Amino acid sequence: MKISKISVYQVSLPFARGAYRLSGGRSFEALDSTVVEIETDAGLTGWGETCPFGISYLPGFAAGARAGIAELAPVLIGEDPRKLGNINRLMDKTLKGQFYLKSALDLACWDILGKATGMPVYDLLGGMATPRMPIVASVSDTPTAAEMIADIEHFRARGYSHYSAKASGDPDKDISQFRAVAQVIQPGEVLMVDANTGWKQHAALRVMRALREFDLYIESPCASYEETLSVRRQTDHPMILDEVMQGLDIVLRASRDDAADVMNLKVSKVGGLTKARLIKELCVEMGIALTIQDTGGGAFAQAAIAHLAHATPTELLLNVWDCTEMSDVTFGDEGVQVENGYMRASGKPGLGVEPRMAVLGEPVAVYGADHQVSAGH
Repeated sequence: MKISKISVYQVSLPFARGAYRLSGGRSFEALDSTVVEIETDAGLTGWGETCPFGISYLPGFAAGARAGIAELAPVLIGEDPRKLGNINRLMDKTLKGQFYLKSALDLACWDILGKATGMPVYDLLGGMATPRMPIVASVSDTPTAAEMIADIEHFRARGYSHYSAKASGDPDKDISQFRAVAQVIQPGEVLMVDANTGWKQHAALRVMRALREFDLYIESPCASYEETLSVRRQTDHPMILDEVMQGLDIVLRASRDDAADVMNLKVSKVGGLTKARLIKELCVEMGIALTIQDTGGGAFAQAAIAHLAHATPTELLLNVWDCTEMSDVTFGDEGVQVENGYMRASGKPGLGVEPRMAVLGEPVAVYGADHQVSAGH
């Protein structure tokens, strides 16, 4: 089996509930997703996706994803998509770093492998370990505590019990806001206070001290690993690493330093399911819990999250994120079931997602023996 054609699509995903705000005054109206379709000479087709969260969250941006795929796609034509190790080594040899854009191609190859074997991707990743995963609701920073509490109540009414509440980066506001929010969290619910690296070290320590009495998780307090480690050593709150967790080396270092209790494993951030599986297995062996997410996206990104989480032991899976919840635009069907705050993937071969071609539209670029055309998007 050989790759014969790669098509690239661009989809805008406007936020359904208005602008989404992170610490430091960052605000986003929509996400820009890049979807890839890999066709083979055996008649099988695989789908993948990468969707950076704007241009100021992590290194990488949507236009850069499509530019990088333009470099990689011609090199992959003629390769066997089922040989994931070979595919990833070839991508890494051709283009250094830029893991976020390689993720779309990697996911599409996993989709093909699942269809070729007649197996859902979660079985290829190690087998079903957690049949039903709790979804964490992503709660935007709001001007007032009352608004944030209202957002949490909105998600609670839909069956959610895990909440990732975003900090503003202003320690005075965050102390006041999160003290109010923590007091409405009900027994059995989980509150994650996520600064998205927006606090300076001294500010993070002030917030930690002010929230000491509450049962909650702290996520990504500072911009650097060293600052985060210092904060970790001065608080008894469970610590989640996200933005600074860029690859296997940081996972190993964090384990040696006892820097975190939970890793936020974002599929595209590490390059797709091939590398995410390795990190997942390592964390499981070391007893580090996981929240499995992605930076954004639609049906294909959501399916990758679900399959990887299914293959993670229940006792080490804190929660997952349903990235499709943020937008009303849907370009794939049937891949993942979401009900009462929980997620599960279909048992269909591959990622299990049927694309909606009417939403995807025409490709912005096509690569193959007879195609080297870009629409310039």
